[in-house]
Amino acid sequence: MDYQNIRVVAFDADDTLWINETIFNATQEKFAGLLEQYVPRELLMQHLYKTEVRNLEYFGYGIKGFILSMIETAVELTEGLIKGGDIQMIIDWGRDMIAHPVELLPTIRETLQKLHGQYELVLITKGDLMDQESKLARSGLADFFKHIEIVSDKSSVQYQEILQKYDYRPEEFLMVGNSLKSDIMPVLEIGAEAVYIPFESTWEHEKIDLTPDQKSRFESLENMAQLAEQLSGLKG
Repeated sequence: MDYQNIRVVAFDADDTLWINETIFNATQEKFAGLLEQYVPRELLMQHLYKTEVRNLEYFGYGIKGFILSMIETAVELTEGLIKGGDIQMIIDWGRDMIAHPVELLPTIRETLQKLHGQYELVLITKGDLMDQESKLARSGLADFFKHIEIVSDKSSVQYQEILQKYDYRPEEFLMVGNSLKSDIMPVLEIGAEAVYIPFESTWEHEKIDLTPDQKSRFESLENMAQLAEQLSGLKG
């Protein structure tokens, strides 16, 4: 890919800069253990996923919506037999998730240090405002970014609005993220560039099937160190 014209590099946050999905997966496993006396694990996970997706319209993305969806799933699948103490346990898991230490992925800080000053760096993340603001503050990365956008969802329209807000042209904008659905395809739709750096696990709702032609329109890298090498090399 030709990044010679790139002036702005934007980053996703969860599972691009720091670990996120692993925390959700660990809580799901505890949830499965809690309800194993009531329902088989596979049925539980299917029901939880459907509940989460249905609730996106009401609660959005993030830990709070996830916890509410677990409570709703528990009540429905146990036909109301779930105990109050178990509901409290689920709520406590949510508090633990919110307070979980922010663990940066490898070479993130080094990559941002290399690119800072050579490019305008922007953070574009979706999810709960308070949770994302807290994680960013605790990450120690905020000062690297000229602009920070926390949005309820990511679409081509949303990206276009962000570019217009800061007077960025699509041909000078590069988005880096781990989600094909949220970070890659909407950006390509507006004529900008995107780099895909997959995380070890991805929520089912963020997975999409691509045609060979779609796959040829963006670059996939294994890690941030490769991105830093490519982009910093362009600036001499």
